[in-house]
Amino acid sequence: MGSSPRFSLRGFVRAFRNRRRTSADAAPDDSGLPEVSAPVWYARTGELNSTGMRTMARRLPAVIGRSARLAWRANPVDTTVTIAFNLIAGVFTAFGLLATTGVLTALLAAGPTPDRVRAALPSLALVAGAITLRSGLQAAAGWAQDRLNPQVQRLVELRLYEATTAVELAALDDSEFLDDLKRAEGRGMRSATMVVQQAVDVLTGAVGLAAAAGTLGVLHPLLLPLLLLTALPEGWAAVRAARMRYVTELRLIGALRRKWILSDLMADRGQAPEIRSFTMRGFLLEQYDQVAAHQRAVELALARRQTAVRVLGDMMKGLATAGVYVALGLMLWKGAVPLAVAGTAVLAIRTGQTSLATLVFAVNRCYEEGLYFGDYLEFCAEAEARTPERVRLLPEEDPEKDSEKVSAEDPAEAPVALPADFGRITVEDVTFTYPGADAPSLNGISLRVERGEVVALVGENGSGKSTLAKILAGLYDPDTGDVRWDGVPLRRVPPERLWERVAVIAQDYTHWPMTARQNITMGRKASEEALLAAARSSGADEVVADLARGYDTLLDRRFEGGAELSGGQWQRLAVGRGFFRDAPLLICDEPTAALDARAEHHLFERIRTHADGRTVLLITHRLASVRHADRIYVLEHGKVVEEGDHASLMAHGGLYADLYGLQAAAYRAAG
Repeated sequence: MGSSPRFSLRGFVRAFRNRRRTSADAAPDDSGLPEVSAPVWYARTGELNSTGMRTMARRLPAVIGRSARLAWRANPVDTTVTIAFNLIAGVFTAFGLLATTGVLTALLAAGPTPDRVRAALPSLALVAGAITLRSGLQAAAGWAQDRLNPQVQRLVELRLYEATTAVELAALDDSEFLDDLKRAEGRGMRSATMVVQQAVDVLTGAVGLAAAAGTLGVLHPLLLPLLLLTALPEGWAAVRAARMRYVTELRLIGALRRKWILSDLMADRGQAPEIRSFTMRGFLLEQYDQVAAHQRAVELALARRQTAVRVLGDMMKGLATAGVYVALGLMLWKGAVPLAVAGTAVLAIRTGQTSLATLVFAVNRCYEEGLYFGDYLEFCAEAEARTPERVRLLPEEDPEKDSEKVSAEDPAEAPVALPADFGRITVEDVTFTYPGADAPSLNGISLRVERGEVVALVGENGSGKSTLAKILAGLYDPDTGDVRWDGVPLRRVPPERLWERVAVIAQDYTHWPMTARQNITMGRKASEEALLAAARSSGADEVVADLARGYDTLLDRRFEGGAELSGGQWQRLAVGRGFFRDAPLLICDEPTAALDARAEHHLFERIRTHADGRTVLLITHRLASVRHADRIYVLEHGKVVEEGDHASLMAHGGLYADLYGLQAAAYRAAG
């Protein structure tokens, strides 16, 4: 039962994937900048432009149902108050209109004016009470909805980032998955609160229209068609103007994207030096003004066309209203309705017109936001489907207990516990291909790592060294083959359990906009002694010593009091966070890329010292650093082509000896 909504949603969204991409491709960009193409995550605009009101009305209940379920999960009480108070407010709207008949009847009766006013007072009190209660209920409903919006936003943000941080890493190398992520994180996630808000507006407009229609039906059955006669022109004009806006958005997608790119270039700190040194200011401003002028021309043309449509709609509405007054006059002449009822009918028709305008606008917006919100839901479903079951276990969960929970379903896939330590790590005939790649990055890799060894992976660019390191770190699952710790396959171990026992010093590390302390501890709680020891071992203590607030200095110049570090200083902090983890397996992937020769020598000395009793997997292009490794594996085109220590590989005279000789010759030539 729980899976059917996801299945139907996925089928509904995928049914339009080709259509929406075709629509986006068909939308011309006449900005004069052909290099700007419409991003795929804006293609919903094309689908919306080709969707009529009949299709919207048919699909709208599903959209409102999804928004109602989302609001209910966010806060059932606020959702109930919002819906219930809007419904009750509609009842008081109808009651106030009917009470108006009593007021008009009394005021239009024969007799002295004071007597007529006194006779109208009870009905006036009812009208005033109905208006007051309706206003109070609408205010309470608005308050509940304002409370609901941030709760809905928090819910959708949390679900998205729970999915993106748990999904298999290979998914983030998939271009189609990344496009889906962009749609979900951008317009899709922003549409969550909007679809709830617009669903409430649909309800409000429908209730107001029903109140007006019900009032007219009670007064006289022939009055109900008059409401539709006056409301249709305004509804047509609203839909037509909305369609014009959607077409314009399609035309401006490329131009707007270009403006965003240019504005980022002109306002970002990273490009500021080159803008000045290459005197690009005038060129960029000219490019920006060119796009802005195109946007202004398109939007002015839109305003002109929309104004014409609205004027035409108002004229048709005026003719329809005149026809209504003529019809009411004829009904009065024939005695079909009293004068008081005719006056109330005029008020009810005007109320219905306002409610219908609200309803038409809300239906358009609700359907539009519902399409983008569908992208968000589709992405979350896809991401959760691409999250292995073992990844969904929380770090504090016991994998043995989880094994008992799922063993009855599929014992071969049940999570297992990782050994507290290991004697040997084995890689058995591992292959791996990145999504969308034509050839595998790893092709039948087999090797072993003994406890306490320093093992080096060397090879030219693209040989598969870093990919193999990521598989050993549990970041990727191999397509075929296994990685085992003392016979335990890692594909059955909850990744959090593995990641707790692996420390990685990567070439591409993150400059976290946090304090120096947090850049080393990475959110882990430990003693001050452990922090200082890791900093001393990596040389990060020398970096921190020059910071104004020491370990509490924020490492981001965009914030007040923030500091900016050089590449080598950041490298030391990255090494420090690897040492701080104090894991039995340390993976060093090109850890000296940002260091000079002296710093590189010191770092490798620190790694050797820190590795005392630990296992180190070292990946580097600088072969002089691996001479002391216990074992060296040489990779070429995703395969292990040589294995041995430095002396045996040099004696063999293969690829390792060639690469080592080339580097040594370069140093001799430089000398």
